Amino acid sequence: MAVSSAFVGAKLEALMVSNTASSSAVSASASASPAQVGLFCKPVATRAKRVALMRRNSGIIRAEVQTEIVDHANAASSSASSLSALEQLKASGADRYTKEKSSIVVIGLSIHSAPVEMREKLAIPEAEWPRAIGELCGLNHIEEAAVLSTCNRMEIYVVALSRHRGVKEVTEWMSKTSGIPVSEICEHRFLLYDKDATQHIFEVSAGLDSLVLGEGQILAQVKQVVKVGQGVLGFGRNISGLFKHAITVGKRVRTETNIASGAVSVSSAAVELALMKLPESSHSTARMLVIGAGKMGKLVIKHLAAKGCTKMVVVNRTEERVSAIREDIKDVEIIYKPLTEMENCSAEADVIFTSTASEIPLFLKEHVVDLPPVGPTVGGVRLFVDISVPRNVGSCVNELENARVYNVDDLKEVVAANKEDRLRKAMEAQTIIAEESNQFEAWRDSLETVPTIKKLRAYAERIRAAELDKCLSKMGEDIPKKTRKAVDDLSRGIVNKLLHGPMQHLRCDGSDSRTLSETLENMHALNRMFSLETEISVLEQKIRAKVEQTQT
Repeated sequence: MAVSSAFVGAKLEALMVSNTASSSAVSASASASPAQVGLFCKPVATRAKRVALMRRNSGIIRAEVQTEIVDHANAASSSASSLSALEQLKASGADRYTKEKSSIVVIGLSIHSAPVEMREKLAIPEAEWPRAIGELCGLNHIEEAAVLSTCNRMEIYVVALSRHRGVKEVTEWMSKTSGIPVSEICEHRFLLYDKDATQHIFEVSAGLDSLVLGEGQILAQVKQVVKVGQGVLGFGRNISGLFKHAITVGKRVRTETNIASGAVSVSSAAVELALMKLPESSHSTARMLVIGAGKMGKLVIKHLAAKGCTKMVVVNRTEERVSAIREDIKDVEIIYKPLTEMENCSAEADVIFTSTASEIPLFLKEHVVDLPPVGPTVGGVRLFVDISVPRNVGSCVNELENARVYNVDDLKEVVAANKEDRLRKAMEAQTIIAEESNQFEAWRDSLETVPTIKKLRAYAERIRAAELDKCLSKMGEDIPKKTRKAVDDLSRGIVNKLLHGPMQHLRCDGSDSRTLSETLENMHALNRMFSLETEISVLEQKIRAKVEQTQT
């Protein structure tokens, strides 16, 4: 079968709606030279973005496809002239690519795989998540995207038209936005696909992948991904459904396993670490300073109070949050100071906790070197416990003899205790996660049949409407509204009853014993019987979405 560059242009320009254009393209291709036919594998300069969907650099339309087109051009030209553009595309090498099922992919770096120095460069503030989603979905092989960026992880979830190319594009995007070489990201990243990706986000939401097993703050962060993503173009049905299901899993695991009971958060682990480094006799007298009164800072204050601290200073941009914390925590003296007094407060503190969203360090070596030394009762060393990513305290502060810095990567020694009990609860949680993963996969697989369902309903509706018009015209113009409505309702009822059986056999949502393979067999059978051409419809939708995206 001959396919010329003219056909490709017509395909992308008209989105496969012109049979006339396709016929001329076919006849033109019969005399095309191999070089001209080869244009099918190359990007067209004037349509770079649109042709990008057909995949550049000949990686998709392989060399053997091109050879086959050239070898069979003359033999196929006489019969191809009667084929529509849609039918030509169906039989082409391009369609073999576009029929590939989209994959859910996770490209991530976490506390388990990457140092804090790398994670802080990759971190994306919450306010920037919509922009990041837009840029990711602008990549050639990415349909949907979401960003989960916390102090312990930086993970990008995408629906990719091609696994390999999608991962490559996202990794290059991460390198561009962070300044970290691709090779270095590849050294520390992890990649998960489809079911493994689903299980991973479910484990994350349940607190099983956290530094502190069972910690609850990550569930709130997953909820925030959904909240921020609502209405953002690119936070599509698959990714949105994945994160919403992850929230359900997180809640269920915490309810049915009590994995969070007795578990500590990153903030409480930070308090535990500070107390481990202080002489025990100074636990109730050490001067505590908390910089930042957000969620993490508030938890630090709560855990300090629970450990017997009765007085602390809190530095924050505004006093409103500190006042709210005072209302929650009684019998503890919480002194508010503005950011302008941070240096003076630091000079009077033995232990300084930092948890702000600042993207530049609050403390470097030159900021700490001139601070007055702390007393021998607290060991003669000022402690900085930094649970922020990006970090608020530079590692260079450790070069000073009278100061020590601990960051989130240093909390591991604290959470090693109580691990056995949490692991037992984690095994119970895995049973729930496996069950929920199967349900989500069944839901996602069922989406493949949605275009067929829509096409079948539209096909039946066209017939119903046409036959109804014939019937009403025969009945005359003076038909009472009540009679007209009765006939209309009758026709709809007949169609719905006839479609009920086929529709039931196109659904695979885990609510019955029907397997996915059975459902897909039913789908293909209906496609053939009614000429619904669902797969090409899906292709049309993907191409149309990409074209519209590049034109806005």
